[in-house]
Amino acid sequence: MTKKVKLDGLEISEFIKERQATNVRSLKQALKVLPKLAIIRSSESSVVDSYLKIKQKYADDIGVEVVVYRPTIDELSKTITDCNEDSSIQGIILQLPFDGLEDLDAVLALIDPRKDVDNLGGKSQFDSPTAVAILWLLAAYNIELLGKHIVVVGSGRLVGGPLSSMLGASSIPFGVVDEFTKNPEELLKEADIVISGVGKPGLIRSESLKSGAIVIDAGLASDKGVLKGDVEDAARLREDISITPKTGGVGPLTVAALYENLLKACRV
Repeated sequence: MTKKVKLDGLEISEFIKERQATNVRSLKQALKVLPKLAIIRSSESSVVDSYLKIKQKYADDIGVEVVVYRPTIDELSKTITDCNEDSSIQGIILQLPFDGLEDLDAVLALIDPRKDVDNLGGKSQFDSPTAVAILWLLAAYNIELLGKHIVVVGSGRLVGGPLSSMLGASSIPFGVVDEFTKNPEELLKEADIVISGVGKPGLIRSESLKSGAIVIDAGLASDKGVLKGDVEDAARLREDISITPKTGGVGPLTVAALYENLLKACRV
């Protein structure tokens, strides 16, 4: 039987956090730069609250200031413009979901590409935090990509799209399974590495994964009030595949990658 790989993103993120904390101290002492992240969110939402709590805690740990704005839809454009023009702010996030927002692309396009550390606006100068997190996780556990049958599930703006671009830029062969794919189950059963970020609980069934597969579940959605990934729970009971845990997999590294982008923005 193939030895299972731990895929502990939380553990890896702690090492990255230590390095980033040192970088923040250097920015403050040597360059007199005080890293600041602006997070623009909608009205009260327990899901958004949980996301922001994690990002705030990480920022506190490395010494980054976070300022949170709660504009109405009518105030949203001006809030983004004000953050763009504020030289003390190096990074801007529009925390999704944002209540009542009809034209997401138009709003994201307002964010200065030099401050779009979440890589959502289309012209961002930074890589997607989630895509970077996935590649960090694979690299940390010495998972070789070349020569493997890799399948990316989904082609959305948060995970599948940017990850496909990064893999393509590295000349790493891979396939994509999305809503237009014929016989997706057959493609999944052949995959050595499956990476999913659709946000549809239970999308990938345990029997669709071959023995020895490495599965990166970066999908997250609410199922009757419970946050779940794309891969059904039964897959995590298998001893013959390696899969990211329900918590502590890609998520912590995504936050780390977000702040990595912020620190890069501070040096531009």
